Amino acid sequence: MFLGEDLLEWLVLAFGGAMAVGSLGAVVRPRAEQRDGDLRRAPIGRSLVMASAGFLAAVWALASLAS
Repeated sequence: MFLGEDLLEWLVLAFGGAMAVGSLGAVVRPRAEQRDGDLRRAPIGRSLVMASAGFLAAVWALASLAS
């Protein structure tokens, strides 16, 4: 198969991990300089929901790769 048998699992792991780390990073360390129209901080609730969705996707992908 093109690019390996486990391509979908690796992609879900990459995107889920990036979504979790990026969302948590936006909450923990907001941007130093603010542009026009930007919020001062990332919305906490939405960021935590997106981080948990990314974490679940990454764990699911790891479980799929392990089996």
